[in-house]
Amino acid sequence: MKITRVETFLIPPRWLFCRVETDEGHVGWGEPVVEGRADSVRAAVGEIAELLVGADPLRIEDHWQVMTKGSFYRGGPVLASAVAGLDQALWDIAGKARGVPVHELLGGPVREHVRAYTWIGGDEPGRLKEEAQRQVEAGFTAVKMNASGRMSPIAGPGEIDEVIDRVAAAREVLGPGRDVAVDFHGRVSYPNARRLLPLLEPFTPMFVEEPVVPESMTQVRSLVEASNIPIALGERLYSRWDFQPAFQAGIAVAQPDLSHAGGISEVRRIAAQAEVYGALLAPHCPLGPLSLAASLQVAFATPNFLIQEQSIGIHYHDGNELLDYLVDPSVFAFTDGLLPRPTGPGLGVVIDEARVREADRRGHAWRSPVWRYPDSSFAEW
Repeated sequence: MKITRVETFLIPPRWLFCRVETDEGHVGWGEPVVEGRADSVRAAVGEIAELLVGADPLRIEDHWQVMTKGSFYRGGPVLASAVAGLDQALWDIAGKARGVPVHELLGGPVREHVRAYTWIGGDEPGRLKEEAQRQVEAGFTAVKMNASGRMSPIAGPGEIDEVIDRVAAAREVLGPGRDVAVDFHGRVSYPNARRLLPLLEPFTPMFVEEPVVPESMTQVRSLVEASNIPIALGERLYSRWDFQPAFQAGIAVAQPDLSHAGGISEVRRIAAQAEVYGALLAPHCPLGPLSLAASLQVAFATPNFLIQEQSIGIHYHDGNELLDYLVDPSVFAFTDGLLPRPTGPGLGVVIDEARVREADRRGHAWRSPVWRYPDSSFAEW
């Protein structure tokens, strides 16, 4: 079997899909994208695809080594994300060629259901209560929320109180039997994070996510030691080498993104590395159906898996829901916040190719917002 063609598709609202075709009729799909840099990743996929066309798609590990190390300049979000989507597609082909889901090729399932959380938003505590109640009624047992919007480098009492009030509102609705994760999104400065973490302890967050930007990794250990709240991070780390100092700093939850961190091959290794440090895996996934499908294949085969992020219904997807691109959306049907083990071959989803090609004709130019402080200086989003 040989790879004959690699195509990419720019899919609204902010995704990029890739399609890898073989001479024996097997087709693999993946999702290589950096949010806001889809065109850059598309170009990188085209360059890397030169290494794949004419090759045997089943030599996945060899391809991963060549794709990641075959250039003198390596790593970074664009290249790692291009490799991630292509790696997903190769695993999809491998599963389809053998007639089994990818998790069977990763050693078989270690669970029958995966717990997932959903995102809740709203600037006011009242709105957050409404959103939390809606997800409780939908059966979810865990939600994630942003701690704040734009935040001053050293926040005043009012800003601090707003964060506490928001988390308190969510906890009031969720009660003691459900979980809330709080995302600092890298927009909370180090001194603010040091101040906030102990104040959030009474609400027992499942974890606080990305308490500082990844460039501030040297500050993570002191944040781990600042409170008893588990610290999670990793959406902007792209390899096991990137994760090493985070594990050494004592993070409790690793959040590699299957569309950023080298795909299924590398995230499996990051999960094993996490296990050595007593950390758990919670794949980051605010993207589309292929990223979620790849995440689930890893989740079902990973002993130290905690919970899965998913973005069905998130505000980014207005008018372009990820279920729209599946022939059978029921593969992502939740029961009490759980997803059943996929049994279809490969990634376990069937892509509506006609709809994907039509969407690519529209494309998108999504960009991350640029925030500023009142004095017009740059603020982290």
